[in-house]
Amino acid sequence: MIQDYFNLALKNLKHRGIRSWLTLLGIFIGVTAVVALISLGSGLKLAVSSQFGVSSTEVITIQASGVQYGPPGSGAVTPLTVDDVNAIEKLSNVKLAARRNIGTVKFEYKDILSFAYSASIADGKYRKFMYEEMDAEPLLGRLLKDDDVGKIFLGYNYYAQEKGWGEKKLIPGKKVLIQDKSFEVIGILEKKGSFILDNAVFMNEKDMKNLLGYGDNVDIIIAQPVEKNSVDKLKEDIEKLMRKRRGVKIGEENFIVSTPEASLKTVNSILGGVQAFIVIIASISIFIGAIGIINTMTTSVLERKKEIGIMKAIGAKNNQIFLQFFIESGLLGLIGGIVGATFGTLLGIVGISGINSFIGAELKPHIDFWLISFALLGSFSIGALAGIIPAMRAAKLNPVQALK
Repeated sequence: MIQDYFNLALKNLKHRGIRSWLTLLGIFIGVTAVVALISLGSGLKLAVSSQFGVSSTEVITIQASGVQYGPPGSGAVTPLTVDDVNAIEKLSNVKLAARRNIGTVKFEYKDILSFAYSASIADGKYRKFMYEEMDAEPLLGRLLKDDDVGKIFLGYNYYAQEKGWGEKKLIPGKKVLIQDKSFEVIGILEKKGSFILDNAVFMNEKDMKNLLGYGDNVDIIIAQPVEKNSVDKLKEDIEKLMRKRRGVKIGEENFIVSTPEASLKTVNSILGGVQAFIVIIASISIFIGAIGIINTMTTSVLERKKEIGIMKAIGAKNNQIFLQFFIESGLLGLIGGIVGATFGTLLGIVGISGINSFIGAELKPHIDFWLISFALLGSFSIGALAGIIPAMRAAKLNPVQALK
């Protein structure tokens, strides 16, 4: 029985004028926006996760805060020092604490000049810790060793941007100039999908210190807890220690202690808020579409008075008339939802591809069938609800007056 209503509703919709189909624009635009933005938001969250480079090794990072010019910690009013690293490593719940210095350097290869992000690699037991923290594996060549001098390994993008080096590959064995000094490339890091790691120049601590002359200043301290489940406690202990060492009170800290997960949670919370706001804006379009359906169905009732009168004259009941118009308005919303969900999904896929191209990530487009199903159910429900009043008017029409 219900199927008959749907079949009849589809036949009626086929004969609708362009005015009726234009009422779908609101639903179409709203559903397109909702599906596309939620898909892009999910993809963006994954992209942000990859940029944080969160590895299987749980770590805490400490850096100075204040006035900064350039990389984190490099322009702080009171920079961190090697003594801070040693003090943190002496904490009972710290397994290892390593220094990391970062900077911007002049990079030249095949007479092509650019500026690069450089990162230091510590010696001894700290080297293995840093490689684990980065989940570093060479795509070509090898990683740095303690006794390497005048050698570097590069992020994946230096190898991938063939056109950027005069059609020449930058591979292990090649010589490059960094700050006008010659260095040999001994390895290329496998692609990490991180804008930072894939574009970094990695060199041993001694080489980088001689190159940039930062002395005992430290940009970032990386601390590994003895036990993974003690991260929060260790974070509190480090904050207490650093407040004492730097002579500041709670709320006056000139340093930042954070974990990748905590930072990621904050960023995702912001992205979620922006996403929710945009979805609310898109919902306004859906509401306008619903008003359009009400207007169209009300007009349809007036135009089809004679048809309604004939249906009642041959025995159609009020509830049957109601269901007919109710389902028609629901199908109007559903059709707008189907077209909107299709376009929204396509926009999401194109958007993910754009994110991949922009930051060098490898996110795979994901079709969220639950989201699409919810969007279609919602569009049908909105259309059906919008048609309740016109359907009730149609059901209450007097057959004699309708036939006049």
